Amino acid sequence: MGTNKVSKPLALSQITIKDSFWQKYEKLARKEVIPYQWEALNDRVKDAAPSFCIRNFQVAARINREKKEKGELFKPTVWPLDTFETLPRSPEQMEERFYGMLFQDSDLYKWLEAVSYSLMSQPDPELEAIADEAILLVKAAQLESGYLNTYYIINDLSRIFTNLRDNHELYCFGHLTEAAVAYYQATQKDDLLKIAMRFADYLDGYFGHEAGKCKGYPGHEVAEMALVRLYEVTGEERYLRLGAYFIEQRGQRPYYFDMEHPEVVKPGLENDIRHAYHQAHLPVREQKEALGHSVRAVYLYAGMADIARVTADETLLAACEDLWKNITEQKMYITGGIGSTHMGEAFSYPYDLPADTAYAETCAAIGLVFFARRMLENRPDSRYADVMERALFNGVLSGMSLDGKSFFYVNPLEVLPEACHRDERKFHVKPTRQKWFGCACCPPNLARLLTSIGSYAYTANADTFFVHLYIGGEIKNEFAGQEVDIKVESGFPWNGEVAVTVKTPKPSSFTLALRIPGFVFNKHTDLSSEYPFSLSILETDGKMDRITSAQMIIEDGYLYLEREWHDEVVIKLNFPMQTDFIVSNRRVRESIGKVAVMRGPLVYCLEEVDNGSDLHLVSLPLSSLREESEDQHSLFSTYICGQEMTFIRIMGTSLGNDMNKQLYQRYKPPIHENVTLTFVPYFAWNNRGEGEMTVWCS
Repeated sequence: MGTNKVSKPLALSQITIKDSFWQKYEKLARKEVIPYQWEALNDRVKDAAPSFCIRNFQVAARINREKKEKGELFKPTVWPLDTFETLPRSPEQMEERFYGMLFQDSDLYKWLEAVSYSLMSQPDPELEAIADEAILLVKAAQLESGYLNTYYIINDLSRIFTNLRDNHELYCFGHLTEAAVAYYQATQKDDLLKIAMRFADYLDGYFGHEAGKCKGYPGHEVAEMALVRLYEVTGEERYLRLGAYFIEQRGQRPYYFDMEHPEVVKPGLENDIRHAYHQAHLPVREQKEALGHSVRAVYLYAGMADIARVTADETLLAACEDLWKNITEQKMYITGGIGSTHMGEAFSYPYDLPADTAYAETCAAIGLVFFARRMLENRPDSRYADVMERALFNGVLSGMSLDGKSFFYVNPLEVLPEACHRDERKFHVKPTRQKWFGCACCPPNLARLLTSIGSYAYTANADTFFVHLYIGGEIKNEFAGQEVDIKVESGFPWNGEVAVTVKTPKPSSFTLALRIPGFVFNKHTDLSSEYPFSLSILETDGKMDRITSAQMIIEDGYLYLEREWHDEVVIKLNFPMQTDFIVSNRRVRESIGKVAVMRGPLVYCLEEVDNGSDLHLVSLPLSSLREESEDQHSLFSTYICGQEMTFIRIMGTSLGNDMNKQLYQRYKPPIHENVTLTFVPYFAWNNRGEGEMTVWCS
């Protein structure tokens, strides 16, 4: 099959989301999440952790204005760079200094990116005016040189780029650039784009292999994939070269971070490998295991995949594939969460996936989605799309309440509220979502992902249209100059019925590539027989063709329909969704002997509100786990926060608490009571009050 496999996401202006599930989130983001987060960035949400973000830009703008008025280099008061004020103060008590986390600028940039995507789908003059005012504030804060970071503009300009390992200047630049490209694409206004380009030009003159240039690279990655986006919208090769430089320079000896931080180099150990926390321990092509801070890692890998696609670098793509396999085969939760330890918000060793102390930061799951889509752009393989879907429906959506006004930074798979409140080892696990965070990277990250969801569902190239996620929508595209309308109707995640309608005013030849979800094979592993899904094609003349497995062209989990399309053709698919019981590899010690419940792309969990307390005492007997025991499972629909969803009831048992008060005692056969267990979608847990929760069940 001569189909070109490299593809790119469609512009959001080509996509109208019309999906019973995701359209609600798109509307929620527009009506609730974006306005709420603007209030949070301005410190106007009652009882929420302060942001100080807008205030920092205001202070930086005043400092910059004073410098220009004096006509000389303004020297601001030097504040200690290792202290951050995060406690709220009244305005009259606050000094002209930086408050909050040192990367706070990025929260505004991610919010602006979310606004951009929202404007693409739904024009909103009032929201656009607010964004324009925010962009004017960013412009006022930028220095004449192009440098822009409120932390250093306010604190001490003499120390810019002196701590690339820790101080997030290039991270903030990356998010500024992502927002700038998105806002330009949404509105055709280029003020923010020019701000980003001026900063990028400054960086291009500062960093590089050339003599006299800094040989450093970001401590927290994101600039790499942002520079690729800037290159693709401007055509300026130097931005691509800079992004590639940051990739190639990483991990080279001597370590740049050693020069910044000589205290980390112990005498006699100068040649030891270090800086794995920042993925700077080895050159990227030599990295085989995902290590260190999980968000930084997947942002780096996404940037590597971008550079590999644009430059057709197969060795770089092979490195991405090695890291992908390591994450998804050894270090990923069933929910698509990654980064299992709170110590450094990091990846742990292979198969270390504890449920009750899981970190699984929301941003890390979002970063995995970024990585997955970029791997799909290089090579369509259902492995990538399956993980992207799993992370989206579970590890990402769990990070926000159904009303869009509270958030999880950490996404555990088991919660005992008492432990969260009283056990210091679990203080990072919150039993309820928070209104905001001092470190608020996750909420605006969620907003920008939800408002751009269409770009993860579909990609295309000159001769192929790929459907990676079954998200209902109407898409306009061209093949060989011919306009084509594609309509996707989907029952996901609640049922697997899908219809794809192709309309062509004139005959058009192209290939339609449809992903076959991995979950359809959970109970059907014999791929030599009929595929466990149905496919039919309804032609314009009313002829219905039911396609057999022998007629299907399937490669790497994608069904390819290569043909000349006439008038209107409807492709109907049905991917059976059954209740599946999933076990982990036995090397995952924390979940051995336990099962998780899935249905389609959704992971389910038990909540105290439905099943009572002491969830550790309930179990699913073997009789409930057998395929022939379907009569012991039932589905029912209910509403949580106005959103309809499918619950699962399964017959189980509860180990009665019939022991006496002695801590230890002689074994006697336990008494099991029959109970009906109610499983709810994991993403919806903790929307009905604080209580116990567990994904894994004995």
